[in-house]
Amino acid sequence: MSEAQGPHDEIEDHDLGLSHDLPRIVERQRLARRGMLAIFGGVGIAALAGCAADSSVEVADGEIPEETAGPYPGDGSNGPDVLAQSGVVRSDITSSFGDASAVAEGVPMTVKLKVYDLNGDDATPLAGGAVYLWHCDREGSYSMYDGDASAENYLRGVQEAADDGTLQFTTIFPACYAGRWPHMHFEVYESLDAATTATNKLRTSQLALPQDVCETVYATEGYEQSVSNLAQVSLDSDGIFSDGYSLQMAKVTGSVDDGYVATLNVPV
Repeated sequence: MSEAQGPHDEIEDHDLGLSHDLPRIVERQRLARRGMLAIFGGVGIAALAGCAADSSVEVADGEIPEETAGPYPGDGSNGPDVLAQSGVVRSDITSSFGDASAVAEGVPMTVKLKVYDLNGDDATPLAGGAVYLWHCDREGSYSMYDGDASAENYLRGVQEAADDGTLQFTTIFPACYAGRWPHMHFEVYESLDAATTATNKLRTSQLALPQDVCETVYATEGYEQSVSNLAQVSLDSDGIFSDGYSLQMAKVTGSVDDGYVATLNVPV
């Protein structure tokens, strides 16, 4: 995380914030779409978009619950603001960016979300929406706030949803820290433009991870503290998920060796 700029400090691109990045991001996406159309044609693009969605996951019955962002949101609502940092729009969130450089170690995980605009019984993909995702590292620390991780901004990032509402992040499996069930935090925004300030968010929620997968991951090197922490908490005793978690429990497939994939529908 960058220190505050002094009057004579030279301003780097990564200090200018997401609003500075947006025109370049949009232009890169436009050029990428043009290139893909030239190679595959419109039918090919439709097929590729269809492959990105997880058709085995059905739309949940009701909106995903509103939850607390916790004490370490990093969205400017409680201290540091990663949304104002250039480079936060990225799919791979395992490493820090800007002035920070550390890489979070742990079992690899891909998080695939599909965001919906839910209007009664009618659910339509939230095309062009955006999600800000963040979670703790293997030691249970949150970047920008905790100990050695306070100087880093890894395990935080923003992604834009495709036309079918899908987006994904590459990350690591989070720890279980004392008093909380293993989870990830996320905020949903109407667009990338809106994802520059927490006041614009449509929903804040949390994603829960299945117990059997957690137990398998926590048996590996580096997650030793998570074993005892998990043994002392349950979904029913967790302060967030104790009132229900069916809409927030991710489907997780994969293995320690190959990495895991977590999928969740996010109707808002």
